[in-house]
Amino acid sequence: MSSPVICFGQQPCGFFPRRFLYAKFMTARRLQSEIGGEIVFFLHDSDHDCRETQTTLRHRKTGEPATINFTFANKVQRKWSPLFLKRIPVDWPANTARQLGAYVEPRAIEAFKQVTATNAADFCLEMYRHMGLLEGVRVVRSGDPAVRRAACAIDDFFVDVPHAGEIVRARRLGGALKLHEGGDSYLTLPDTPYTKEQISPTRDSRLRWMQSVIHCTHYIAGAGEQAYLNQADAPDIKFVNRDPIDRSDEAYSDFPS
Repeated sequence: MSSPVICFGQQPCGFFPRRFLYAKFMTARRLQSEIGGEIVFFLHDSDHDCRETQTTLRHRKTGEPATINFTFANKVQRKWSPLFLKRIPVDWPANTARQLGAYVEPRAIEAFKQVTATNAADFCLEMYRHMGLLEGVRVVRSGDPAVRRAACAIDDFFVDVPHAGEIVRARRLGGALKLHEGGDSYLTLPDTPYTKEQISPTRDSRLRWMQSVIHCTHYIAGAGEQAYLNQADAPDIKFVNRDPIDRSDEAYSDFPS
């Protein structure tokens, strides 16, 4: 009998991770203590929605929430580039560090200052590593060309293609590559050849695509995921609800002693 593979998935979700992601890490460690095996974090860094990296912190004195996010090199990147290609302006880390004193403890700020990543996905991942969250955890990234080559074929997907001097994540719809501009409005791009290394899944095809690479035995699902995951796409997985946590959409910024 093979050893358990305990997996959970998430987009980079704030340079301090949202509390629901922290709860997934803790649920995975609890489950590992019960059944053994390996923990795998499926980081969906191919996602392009810049709202995913919003980081909501509470003022240390007043308790009032404030939301901070990356700024990006230009509008095209902000709207359509995958998170692993959204470049951070060179002055953003220092400007943001000056704001953090009102919201987090000094050692969190020092860790923040040590991050050298220049794109949103890598910055989040490096910060999670500084926080100790990735200790003993294998990270599998949806933007990794080797992962994309190994994944199964899907008929519902995005393609990373050039547009306006950047790489953007275009949805394949009706035989065309399209960028969503909001509501029912889409910008249709010129058709171009592409390979598996450029393909990433949609929300509805992500589970099957991920499982074809990771082959997990247990998957920890948050409340939002439970509403749309088609468990029939992965009948070999045992689905586990993540442990509850309060203020789940706010940031977790505690550091180990």
